[in-house]
Amino acid sequence: MTGVSLFPLGDYWWFYLAFTGFVVGLLLVDLGVFHRKAHAVGVREAAAWTAFWIVLSLVFNYLFYRYMLWAFAHDDRLMALPGFDAAAAARRAGLEFLAGYVVEKALSVDNIFVFVLVLNYFAVPAKYQHRVLFLGILGALVFRAVFIALGAVLIRYQWVVVLFGVFLIVTGVKMLFVTEQKVEPERNPVFRFLRRHLPVTEELHGQSFVVRREGRLFVTPLFVTLVFVELTDIVFAVDSVPAIFGITREPLIVFTSNVFAILGLRAMYFVLAGAMDKFHFLRYGLGVVLAFVGLKMVWLNQAFGGHFPIGVSLAIILSVIAVSIVLSLLFPRPREEPR
Repeated sequence: MTGVSLFPLGDYWWFYLAFTGFVVGLLLVDLGVFHRKAHAVGVREAAAWTAFWIVLSLVFNYLFYRYMLWAFAHDDRLMALPGFDAAAAARRAGLEFLAGYVVEKALSVDNIFVFVLVLNYFAVPAKYQHRVLFLGILGALVFRAVFIALGAVLIRYQWVVVLFGVFLIVTGVKMLFVTEQKVEPERNPVFRFLRRHLPVTEELHGQSFVVRREGRLFVTPLFVTLVFVELTDIVFAVDSVPAIFGITREPLIVFTSNVFAILGLRAMYFVLAGAMDKFHFLRYGLGVVLAFVGLKMVWLNQAFGGHFPIGVSLAIILSVIAVSIVLSLLFPRPREEPR
């Protein structure tokens, strides 16, 4: 099975298109129906949406698994491979989706903390935050698709796999031992470029990103916030995309699991925005997870005949995240300690 793609692009291009259309439809309904009017999203509403996105992801995972059971059994190319087991391959692919989804969801929590800092820095009112995050995540989906496409090409080379693995190990160790730096937008070169080269209004103009004054176009602070949110997600994608490729080499699984994790990011933001300090040990758990995934890419996969058991990987990832959350609740951060 090593080196054989379960979902070659030539056979599954229609799946990518159908899935993308499905996601676009969900986003249009979300913005055009449920959030057409700007309003502050409460914790209860956000929790309901968070549950909806999680359940939808799990339903997709199950339906995807059932489809794979049928598709693999009727794929002459795969069935001709010596020792190929359609049921085992479908089960492994389904677990890979779940593991990728869990890893991306966990990494998103650190992303959310940065969103909190950025939105607070630019003093974005609560009723406009959903619009900024919606468009920010729409852009994130595009950038993730580009990164995943590049990763799918590069991951074919073993030296790239090792390089990704070493990068994840270094990133994980850094999260464990290096104090997290504060987000300071005013020191960001892109932020300074926007301030210097674009006319920016001093105040917000409702939920508008661009306004016209005396025949001249101005961008609003909301536009600058959106750009910074996009840049933040690009930075996080540098960690998350290699991490999921460390779990599966299948671009279709990477793409779908990544997209589903991102779709629920806005709702999770409004649930966790006021309680981020309660999960101070999660950063260390994420560091361990990244180091483990990097170790898989560098050594463990080869040591286990080309693929470390995905069930064991998922159990380790879930256990580490669960322990870090429990420890955060049992040993809260001292009030005087800064984040």
